[in-house]
Amino acid sequence: MHVAFFVLLCSSLTRYLIVHPGAPSTPWVIVLALALALLYVLGPILGPQHAGARGAAPDTAAGLWLAAVIGVWFALVILAPSFGWCAVPLYYTGLRSLRPRYSIILIALMTAIVVGAQAKLRLRYGFDPNLLFAPPAGAAVATAVFIYSQRQAERLHTVITDLVRTRRELAATERREGTLAERQRLSMEIHDTLAQGLSSQQMLLQAAERLWDSDPAAARRHIRTAESIAEHNLAEARRFVHDLAPADLAGGGGLDEALRTLADRETSGTLQVRFHQDGTPATALPERVQAALLRIAQGALANIREHADATTAALTLSHLDDQVVLDVADDGRGFDPVEKPGGVRGHGLPAMQARVRQLGGTLTIESTPGEGTVLTAAIPLVPDAVT
Repeated sequence: MHVAFFVLLCSSLTRYLIVHPGAPSTPWVIVLALALALLYVLGPILGPQHAGARGAAPDTAAGLWLAAVIGVWFALVILAPSFGWCAVPLYYTGLRSLRPRYSIILIALMTAIVVGAQAKLRLRYGFDPNLLFAPPAGAAVATAVFIYSQRQAERLHTVITDLVRTRRELAATERREGTLAERQRLSMEIHDTLAQGLSSQQMLLQAAERLWDSDPAAARRHIRTAESIAEHNLAEARRFVHDLAPADLAGGGGLDEALRTLADRETSGTLQVRFHQDGTPATALPERVQAALLRIAQGALANIREHADATTAALTLSHLDDQVVLDVADDGRGFDPVEKPGGVRGHGLPAMQARVRQLGGTLTIESTPGEGTVLTAAIPLVPDAVT
């Protein structure tokens, strides 16, 4: 639009000099054309910046600048009606500078000036409908296009603002969900490692205290076992801080060897734990699957030791074609899995369910009061489920 203004200004001045050589008003036309060009160039400094789009009135300097531009242009049109073509770019200047209501009034006045000047110039040729209808039509089109574009820009600005706000809210939601997920992961890790180890040590130390006078040898065995558990818990804590795999998996023997080590470690004078492997894996299990099944086995054995009052327990790892299944069975007191045991403390079963669910697997519990319990964790070996 700026380029169009200067092209029209220069062409109008050139036409005047060609058509009216040596006219008395030529110096005034040249001076006014240069003044109009200079004022237009000073527009970015003195003029308002899209005041009409914001609905705010221009300040004093901007108002004086706009009045000077229109005044100089009006004087030029009186002296040389061909400068009326510069009205079209000036329409947009008024639309950008004023509120819509006032800018429409200004455009109407400018259009009337153009029509009057052109009609006075060509009156000797007779009535020309184009002189009466073409300038108002051009002004109406220019105004409609500008107002429509401004409305579209405002809608787009609103959409972008909403989009930015939505993205911020989504990012905040994702951060909260990530925080909650990390807290859940930490709670499960702490429950399945440190909490269980501390519980075992507490039971062993209490047993040692009861046997200290009557059976010192048994008491010392309990203390040595508690010391071994403490050492193992220390290793788990260090790996937990560094976000590494469980300590039993660090040796490289795989899940089978880790479960066998776990069974040996959990075996005591009151609880016999056996491990059995059924089948061999075609490929190495993903680390997430191995860690999850090992934690589930640790949690299940902790529940058996603290709540089941069992004498034997069995860990069975079955490698099938499309899934790996871990069964943990005991001959303890059992319970009714349909009822919600509100009095049961800890987070063992919810933690197991969360681990299995994260890997796309299922956790089932079969138990009857007085007949023991069988816990089964099945995890599919589908890439989408374990990545």
